[in-house]
Formats: sequence, C-alpha cells, structure tokens
Amino acid sequence: MNEVVPKLARVALLGNPGSSTYLTQLKNIQTTAHDVRVQVLSAEARTPEEIDRAFAGMPQKRVEAVMFTGDAFLNQQRRRIAALALRYQLPSVTQSRWYPEAGGLMSYGNIFEENIRRTAAIVDKIFKGAKPAEIPVEQPTRFELILNLKTAKALGLTISQSLLIRAHEVIE
Repeated sequence: MNEVVPKLARVALLGNPGSSTYLTQLKNIQTTAHDVRVQVLSAEARTPEEIDRAFAGMPQKRVEAVMFTGDAFLNQQRRRIAALALRYQLPSVTQSRWYPEAGGLMSYGNIFEENIRRTAAIVDKIFKGAKPAEIPVEQPTRFELILNLKTAKALGLTISQSLLIRAHEVIE
C-alpha cells in the first residue's frame, strides 16, 4: 500500500471483532505499520450496516487507505467493501484474490489453491493412519499480488511499473 499511496500516514483496518483471528491480525498489522510510520485505525464491523457506518466515519478520521482482514463475513461482503472504497475514494487491499475480481483495488496473500492441495495431502496422510499431532505444521511459502487497474484509474492512482512487474495478475 505504501507504493500505491506515497507518504501514506493513516490506514483503516476493517475487521470483524467476532472473528477468532481479528485481534491477532490487528496486532500484526499495527506492528508492521509502526515500523513504516503508518497509523492503523481499527474499524469494526459485524453486519453490512456496520461496514457502511465504518466507511462513513473514515473521512473525519483522515483515513487514506483501507485494509480488511481475512474473515468469512468480510470476504462475503467484498463487493460492498469495494463499492464503498470507491465511493469514498480510498485505495483498498485484503488477502483474498477474489477482492480485486469483485472491483477492489488489490490483494496480497497466499495462494488459495495451494492451501487446498496441501490440506488435501494432510487429510490423505490422516486417512492412511498418520496421527494429526505428529504432522508438522506448514506455513504458506508463496504469495500472490493481484491488481485491478480499472479501479486504480477510477481512484486516480498510477500504479508503478515495479509493482506491475511483481503482480501475478493484473485486471484491466
């Protein structure tokens, strides 16, 4: 996001406080943002109406960009979030590749299909008698960047050539 919004100072993190991973994601993002001198403002939403209210309050907080956490509810609301980000002229990012496909600016996250393949391989081991407690924990090792240039244009953003080169997919 720092490459998309030069001199980024404030970003809102939209998260579902009912999600078991929300607080961990918030703390991790705040730590990383602190290192690059970006302030993270929490915006919590459990319902579509709370998403609307969260976005409506962002201009008063001088938010310059929006991130949202990986959560089933927020992923289901990706079209609403993309439309609101565009309405409020806020660059936005999340982990899910489905977000830029739904009109959001960009995503950066692990490759979903690889996670499914690895999960299937682990399930296969269990079916063949392996004890789940003895199977090593795996972390994703590959990540993908998806950019939506149509949305970037609508936001008046210029995406750098270096970011375009690193993108795994560019939606035009």
